[in-house]
Amino acid sequence: MPNAGGCMKEELQVVVTLINSMAVMSVIAYILSRSRFYDEFLQKKVTWKSRLIVIVVFGLLSIYGTLSGFKFMGALANTRDLGPALAGLFAGPAAGIGAGLIGAVHRYFLGGFTCVSCSLATVVSGLVGGLVFLWKRGRFVGVTGAVIVAAANQILHSGLALLIARPFEQALAIVEKFTLPMILANAVGMAIYTSIVVNLVKQRSWEHEKHTIEGELNAARQIQMSMVPKIFPPFPDRPEFDLSAVLEPAREVGGDFYDFFFVDEHRLVFLLGDVSGKGIPASLFMAVTKTLLKAGANENTCIDQVLFRVNNELCEGNDMSMFATVFCGVIDTRTGRVEYSNAGHNPPVLCRRGGKPEFLKTQGSLAIGSFEDSPYVKEALTLGTGDSLVVYSDGVTEAMNGNDVLFSEERLLQALREVDGRHPDEIMKKILTDVHGFAAGAPQSDDITILSLQYNGSRALPQFQQEAKNR
Repeated sequence: MPNAGGCMKEELQVVVTLINSMAVMSVIAYILSRSRFYDEFLQKKVTWKSRLIVIVVFGLLSIYGTLSGFKFMGALANTRDLGPALAGLFAGPAAGIGAGLIGAVHRYFLGGFTCVSCSLATVVSGLVGGLVFLWKRGRFVGVTGAVIVAAANQILHSGLALLIARPFEQALAIVEKFTLPMILANAVGMAIYTSIVVNLVKQRSWEHEKHTIEGELNAARQIQMSMVPKIFPPFPDRPEFDLSAVLEPAREVGGDFYDFFFVDEHRLVFLLGDVSGKGIPASLFMAVTKTLLKAGANENTCIDQVLFRVNNELCEGNDMSMFATVFCGVIDTRTGRVEYSNAGHNPPVLCRRGGKPEFLKTQGSLAIGSFEDSPYVKEALTLGTGDSLVVYSDGVTEAMNGNDVLFSEERLLQALREVDGRHPDEIMKKILTDVHGFAAGAPQSDDITILSLQYNGSRALPQFQQEAKNR
């Protein structure tokens, strides 16, 4: 019984020693996997220098596996074969054999009756790893495959010991006693290291995909921004009105848009919309919607009919069920009369000069792209000299602070009260300042879009023109 206890103690000591050795090698391997040259192998851009580094590093790991082993009956229980096998799996036969030779030479000069068999087994381990590398055509083997390689190498090691080492009885005793613990220790070490590599490969793949997606989103954002006017004042030779607009995209590409253009000498169309969803699909739907609206308005200035026609065109083949809310108006710059139609959008704010800003009462209609043949209502108002109309997206009123509190319509009205009669650019900047101040750094979840139009009166009123310039 004592002998059995002593035998068990020795086996336990071997297992603990091998696990400690494997743990240290795994840490070194992890640090190595974060190095620059490691990426060269993952990208299959191998140089002689990086291959030499693999040979040296994993050869030294093989030596460490020997030095950290447990000596028993003139032999060493160790994880020496792990380094060359990993070198072969990672960089091919040349690297595996090279690392194996380093570990083998060191082991040979330590002596012992198993020095020849152990040295040869170390080189064979590197060769086996390299052959698997060739079989996988340079792709790193998975965890299961690597564990099988580690187990196979240890079995070969034991076989070589029985074949070469003498006396045979002593070699047999060592093989019987420590083959299984060494298989387990090397397999676990191989599993840990290959898990590191596999996770690294997945991480690199994820980073690449992320970079690709970010590039696509940035491109979509640039396209989105290129489709909206950005030069202000847009019509410096038209003193009858002032106009300013801004679109601040969220971190993701959204579907907000605005536009303004003359359809004849005196009638200016202005519109602002918000497409459902985010990302590239929303950006593409935005581009289509904006193009259709502009084409429709140039053909027909009856704004409700424009929305009716565009809605039917968007509904056709709309498998993704996307839609857009739109406020669209046309102002006669001679009279200040505005004809408008609202397709499910936030009601604009009407700012009468010297009066309280108030939300424009509009008859509710469905967003375009929702249902075919939906009716849209044309309404009208007349802007007096100095009156403004502020159109915005829900990214303004639904902007949130760190406590998930909305900016709200009331805060929007309060901001507009403080800039009564000011230039549209000042109105726009005031809203943005208040929204950003309210959010206090909280992430922007939606695009923020504002269009402010101020009617200055007919160009037949030079006295007012001078007054407007002086403000």
